[in-house]
Amino acid sequence: MESCVGCCSSNCAGGHVVASQTLYGGTHALLTHFLPRACNITTSFVDIRDLEMVKEAIVEGRTNVLYFESISNPTLTVANIPELSRIAHEKGVTVVVDNTFAPLVLSPVKLGADVVVHSISKYISGAADIIAGAVCGPASLVNSMMDLHQGSLMLLGPTMNPKVAFELAERLPHLGLRMKEHCKRALEYGTRMTKLGLKVMYPGLEDHPDHVLIKSMANKEYGYGGILCVDMETEERANRLMNVLQNFTQFGFMAVSLGYYETLMSCSGSSTSSELNNEEKELAGISPGLVRMSIGYNGSLEQKWSQLDKALSKMPF
Repeated sequence: MESCVGCCSSNCAGGHVVASQTLYGGTHALLTHFLPRACNITTSFVDIRDLEMVKEAIVEGRTNVLYFESISNPTLTVANIPELSRIAHEKGVTVVVDNTFAPLVLSPVKLGADVVVHSISKYISGAADIIAGAVCGPASLVNSMMDLHQGSLMLLGPTMNPKVAFELAERLPHLGLRMKEHCKRALEYGTRMTKLGLKVMYPGLEDHPDHVLIKSMANKEYGYGGILCVDMETEERANRLMNVLQNFTQFGFMAVSLGYYETLMSCSGSSTSSELNNEEKELAGISPGLVRMSIGYNGSLEQKWSQLDKALSKMPF
């Protein structure tokens, strides 16, 4: 969150942001409540898939930032980064992309983005044991954020702990190996669950509305991301499934983090997206029973699938 605050406040204090309506709940709350109060920054939320809506929402001379997630949390909407960047740049607007769900899978700067932010606590950390974030951008932006007297990083205090920085440096060399396995298993489980008749959302599946788009943008060797969602329709059914997966078959854990070596599951509407009201959840496509699964790589693929399959067999569909 500090990464988002620092980036937005440096780019557009007193200005206007156009943002995707499908964002992590904390980011949505930051743009909706905190930044207007603290920095006089207002935000217009749009359907990021509707390029014409995005274009109309950007007010030339007033809008400073276009903000979206490369793959949205939790609905897995894939942003058309090249086209969105083109639209923004035509109007002199900075493009900020949250790439937390897709490190190595997507390279937003190569696709046209100006700034990339990450929650490093997730995939890049890989162990769900640290709190850290990153802003990756041009030297002019980073230097302004670090300015001794006016910089947001200097004044707001989100400087990374040296021990955390060291630990991250030790983990980065195997990020590629980890991401490949996360993505491989997510695709395999998503494919098998779809064949069982479940309503699965995963960009790697051919029936996902953004499959062709992500295929055109993704770095091929890393697949399509390590997150998949299953719509259980109601919160009660979602909680029942997660309870069986955690407590009876040991497939994974109920937790709101992601990018861990164990599979982590959460019911998004009542957890990571609880900041959104019912209307906002509906606009974002978050159903009450949406289960987000961050697929881990511990144990063999077939062993973990047997645990998942056993749990699914206990659920009425």
